[in-house]
Amino acid sequence: MNDQKKAEEIAAARVQLLSPLLAEGLDPAKLRELKYQICLTHGISERTIRRYLEVYQQKGFDGLKPKGRGRKPKGTIAPGLLEQAIILRREVPRRSIAQIIQILEWEGKASPGELKRSTLQEKLTKCGYSSRQMQMYASTGVSSRRFQKRFRNQLWQSDIKYGPYLPIGPKGSLKQVYLVTFIDDATRYVLHGAFYPTLDQVIVEDCFRMAIQKWGLPQAVYFDNGKQYRNKSMTRTCSKLGIRLLYARPYAAESKGKVEKFNRLIDAFLAEVALEKPKTLDRLNDLFQVWLSECYQNKPHTALENKMSPETAYRSDKEPLRFPDPEVLANAFLHSESRNVDKSGCINFMGKKYEVGLSFIGCRVDVIYDPADISELTIEYEGHAPWKAHELVIGDRVGKRPQLPEYLQLPKTEGSRLLEAAEQKHQERRERQAPALSFRALSEGGHK
Repeated sequence: MNDQKKAEEIAAARVQLLSPLLAEGLDPAKLRELKYQICLTHGISERTIRRYLEVYQQKGFDGLKPKGRGRKPKGTIAPGLLEQAIILRREVPRRSIAQIIQILEWEGKASPGELKRSTLQEKLTKCGYSSRQMQMYASTGVSSRRFQKRFRNQLWQSDIKYGPYLPIGPKGSLKQVYLVTFIDDATRYVLHGAFYPTLDQVIVEDCFRMAIQKWGLPQAVYFDNGKQYRNKSMTRTCSKLGIRLLYARPYAAESKGKVEKFNRLIDAFLAEVALEKPKTLDRLNDLFQVWLSECYQNKPHTALENKMSPETAYRSDKEPLRFPDPEVLANAFLHSESRNVDKSGCINFMGKKYEVGLSFIGCRVDVIYDPADISELTIEYEGHAPWKAHELVIGDRVGKRPQLPEYLQLPKTEGSRLLEAAEQKHQERRERQAPALSFRALSEGGHK
């Protein structure tokens, strides 16, 4: 009776497991997605799912009951032998049952054929030493326990997702675009998101700045270790604005689960865009903003209290917004690089020449600039107030050369100090040589 009851409980659990796959009208793609989710959640193979479905369709509920196989009663493995098997599994969690049995037989601890794979698997699982259980605890990754900040703007997350190809390249060639989004951790609200034509740090900075301009400063931001996020410019920006800069541990995607999940939702938008076939980046971004508002921001979210929408949750939060001064914000997003001033008092910067000043010939100056606008640069040099440098304009005629600073001009002089000193040295040398004896003078004096 107990065995029958247990068999029915197992069959009922299997029916519940298969229930999402039994809905009518599922297309093959959706069916594959559901199978994948079931396998991931319950830790079983797709082959097992297919077998359960086939049996259920042929025999119904009873077909899913486990069949007795006439196995030996439980407890047929000697305690000492089971202990050795556990030690082998603990040594290498990925060791298979077949490998464990083989080692025990080679060491002479078990006779050939004494241990059955299914029996040993059952015993190890019951003791908490199945391969899946051991790998869970042996994993070097971080815990996947959920977390959520209490208030808006306590933590922002961001990520980059590869977008579609648009005919925006040279001569209308296809070029891939990239989506950058910033999401509030507490409310799941997308603070700003847009597609960009390049994959560099500038697109992240632009999206970040737009989010701050609209919703104020976050207390902290949480990024992955991509070069678009982990760079000196981002460190400078966050330091200037008083924002904590946090990075996820390598290979720990689960720690950025909220933005990662949102990126999976973007796949639905990309599928619709493939039908729309936008021709420009502006059109793509317009469609994205419409989809974002109607299909995400204002839709109920199961992870939020009372299943509020992300926009409602964000706007109803009582945490005050902190907006920075426009000048402070602009300065925080400036980049800084160093350049040498050439003999014409200019620097080469991004393929252009800028006049710095003849006073700084040979010096190495700091260039502060906005990547979105390099028509004007700010130059900094120790001991001098920052000043503006403009692009060198080469006209039809040669312009008047600026006057050299006084300390670089030739001093007034009436003669060559080198020649004067050399003449003095020459005179001193002749005077030292004058008293020397002459053999001719001595010989003439002897004849006399």
